[in-house]
Amino acid sequence: MLVVAYFSPFTLSWGETVLDWFNILAAVAFVLGAGNLLAVNLEKVSSRKAGWAYAAITLLSFAAMFIFGIFKVGAVPNPSAPDVHLAGAYEGLPSAFGWMYEYVLSPLTATMFAMLAFYVASAAFRAFRAKNVEAILLLGTAFIILLGRTAAATLLTGWIPVDSAFAVLRLDNVTTAVTEHVSTAGMRAITIGIALGVAATSLRLLLGIDRSYLSKG
Repeated sequence: MLVVAYFSPFTLSWGETVLDWFNILAAVAFVLGAGNLLAVNLEKVSSRKAGWAYAAITLLSFAAMFIFGIFKVGAVPNPSAPDVHLAGAYEGLPSAFGWMYEYVLSPLTATMFAMLAFYVASAAFRAFRAKNVEAILLLGTAFIILLGRTAAATLLTGWIPVDSAFAVLRLDNVTTAVTEHVSTAGMRAITIGIALGVAATSLRLLLGIDRSYLSKG
């Protein structure tokens, strides 16, 4: 329906209605996800399975962020209603929710991606071997992107005038072209595939062909 509404102005209102349904379903999915998170981690903590301490930290973090967000702990009251504490925004400093996000979640996320970079580099060293055409394209594209995102792009191709006919050969321009056109096209294809997979899985669940993850028996 959303695809049809995008290309047909006559069904635009239908697309907006479907988006409203999607928001409602997303809210329900978040509630189910939270319940699943609690059930899985509580079972792991109660049975003292391997890694139960991490499950306990997950539960404590979930409870803390939930309480901070619902009750807006430390939030600045809204100027239009200074006497109503819950009228203030829970995001941003100096609220407890904003503090946890700024000084706990953001550093942890940065650390995780920094560690992930080493794993990616290690995997790339083993996997990026020019054995076939696909591997050569992957290796060449990755090499261009890595160079284009660093100062090496200026050192290697900075001598090419920006306003010349050969400006397209500058590494920064090549990197931009690859990320904006080639990468975007690939991501859209992946997104369409994911959407079709979600639709197919949803139909199988609705028709009773498959059981849902939370179903019993």
